[in-house]
Amino acid sequence: MARDKYISVNKKVSGFSFANLGLFTGFADGVYNAVYSLVILEIFRSSAIVGVYVALYSVFCFVVGLFANEIFRQFSKTRVFYFVLLMLVVCYTMMSFSILPRTFIILDYTTGIATTLVGVMIPLFMSDFSKNIGMARLNSRYHLWANVGALFAPTVAVAIANHFDNRAAFFGSAMIYLACWMLFKYFGVVQEDKQVRAINPNKTFKALWRNTVAFFKLPGMLRAYLVNFGYYSLRAMRVLYVPIVVIENGFSKDALGWVLTLGIIPYLLLSEMMGHLVRRFGKNIWMFLGFGSFAVLAALATVVTGVPLLAIFVAWQFSGALMESVHDLLFFDNTKKSQQTKYYGVFRTSANLPNVLAPILGAAMIAIFGATSAVWLVSAGIGVFSILVLAARK
Repeated sequence: MARDKYISVNKKVSGFSFANLGLFTGFADGVYNAVYSLVILEIFRSSAIVGVYVALYSVFCFVVGLFANEIFRQFSKTRVFYFVLLMLVVCYTMMSFSILPRTFIILDYTTGIATTLVGVMIPLFMSDFSKNIGMARLNSRYHLWANVGALFAPTVAVAIANHFDNRAAFFGSAMIYLACWMLFKYFGVVQEDKQVRAINPNKTFKALWRNTVAFFKLPGMLRAYLVNFGYYSLRAMRVLYVPIVVIENGFSKDALGWVLTLGIIPYLLLSEMMGHLVRRFGKNIWMFLGFGSFAVLAALATVVTGVPLLAIFVAWQFSGALMESVHDLLFFDNTKKSQQTKYYGVFRTSANLPNVLAPILGAAMIAIFGATSAVWLVSAGIGVFSILVLAARK
């Protein structure tokens, strides 16, 4: 697939413009994630089943990621981005008022389509408009703004949850995505509409298979995929189980809000700095430090309780901050821009697959040991595995 062409765009728009959208995605996702596992726990009444549900949901998102290239073959990225942002606004609004569990679950899966495609398209827009800026700087800017948004998200989510209920917080995410849609409209990005072709299911699945095989045949892509998988696996375990473990240890929702808020500070401190450090020292050293320190802290979290456990939940965010701006550079540094739209959907499934496997492993550990804290053994193992991948020959 050739590099995407644009008919017109606001003269002030650059790769930084799309990186700045991180403020909205970070804020909206932070509000959503602060209460998501608690809402699922209210529905299923078991932390183990929560893991299974999230795994099934993530299988769905994984498939959506594989179809991304086929979607972009039919429709321009600009048109798709407009549509999925509005989809998030509508569905999150409905989720905040939904009562029946089955209604919530249907809406949850619908938003899975939109959030998966948003996660695919923003980096591609950044790459398309990067010019001589470089993806390392753009990633740093994107994550800086995402973390600024995420800093306020837990406080907002907890405030809404305390005054109404957990689900009501989703309305806040809806309004944030509405603002994101308005800003994107201001960018004035226009692409030529593509001619919609009749879809042959057999040819489509064969094309998906060929695209996936071709991706893994590219030099360095398996290593890039596994490293990204490791990063998002640790994130999946953290996002899903930290709220549950904090509440199960007898702490209040306010305490959870503080843990989540303080956990953003390492990202704010390091986001912009990492762009400069990567250019000076390379990316691998920071991933080694990130995975290694996370593995150690995760192992400690299996035996520590009380306030020290909360301190670990904050401290290991430094590990994540070291990797946040560099975890996907193995893809962008080893592919041509003309290849990125074609293959990024496949690569991006490395962010969805962890949400399938990590919760299942977490649920298994809970079933075996009878305690939710056992899930951190999985995190420790993932950290060690990722170090071994980095250390292996390319």
